[in-house]
Amino acid sequence: MRLNDVDLNLFVVFDAIYSERNLTRTAEVLHVTQPAVSNALRRLRTTFSDPLFVRSPQGMLPTPMAENVIGRVREALQMLDNSLLEHDRFAASSSEKVFRVSMGDMAEALYLPALLQRLEVQAPQVSVQSFPLARENVPLELANGGADFAVEPPLLSDPQLCSSPLLKDEYVCVLRPAHPACASPLSLTDYLALQHIHISSRRRGLGHVDLALQALGKKRQLALRAQHYMVATLIVARTDLALSMPRGLAAQSGLAIRPLPFDVEPLSLNLYWHKSADNDPASCWFRETFANTSVPPRQPAGGIERQAKKIATANPLAI
Repeated sequence: MRLNDVDLNLFVVFDAIYSERNLTRTAEVLHVTQPAVSNALRRLRTTFSDPLFVRSPQGMLPTPMAENVIGRVREALQMLDNSLLEHDRFAASSSEKVFRVSMGDMAEALYLPALLQRLEVQAPQVSVQSFPLARENVPLELANGGADFAVEPPLLSDPQLCSSPLLKDEYVCVLRPAHPACASPLSLTDYLALQHIHISSRRRGLGHVDLALQALGKKRQLALRAQHYMVATLIVARTDLALSMPRGLAAQSGLAIRPLPFDVEPLSLNLYWHKSADNDPASCWFRETFANTSVPPRQPAGGIERQAKKIATANPLAI
């Protein structure tokens, strides 16, 4: 006997006949007709090559074969029932689910410390895996289960993806607090005179700030092209280099913040997930929890190293 050749509904009938010992009462319990129960019993007898139940003055008595399998049948039915209950609700406080999220180091720094703090209280056994994916690979990874969520700019238009906005944040310039340029408001001339760090995961190409300057016919001087904002803030704290970054992340750095002296398109981030998970209770819970996670307030001077250490503790891949 192969499981894929068996109608699993037959095992529900089997369990009910065993409990009721009467075909009429079984039909009433299952809300079907008695002929339907009789037909199911015939199919069960064929499947097991055994009568399973025999008529007696005490009702339908189970055969030794039925007695042997009833325990495992009920265990299997209970497991299926539990699976359906888990689909209908998500018990965050007792769940051991692992949520896999594709995000860059900026999103990690903005969300992971506060998110992990909330999980410690609301879902202490839930864990998060954070890793970067190339943007073009995000739809496939969300579709095949390689990732549950992705934090990306609103540039993905795949019809199989759902999304909700997370963040819209302006860019600012950060400098070490004792930098000479902090003595007065930052003008465009002052900004262009500085040596800058550019953050990008690509080897070449312009970012938001460079495109805004290009529209003005200007170009900044790049001293370093790096991959991660958190590393860049550590460098800025020890040098005269300048870094343009979103204000929410800058507020955690302990660095001096200056408004940019030109207009730059704000940073926007969305949370993406596959539409197959749109109504999944666990996915719904995590989306709400993530979206309601607030960015921590500004760190005092010297807080850069402490913040980096917290993120590294929450996720060793962050730095």
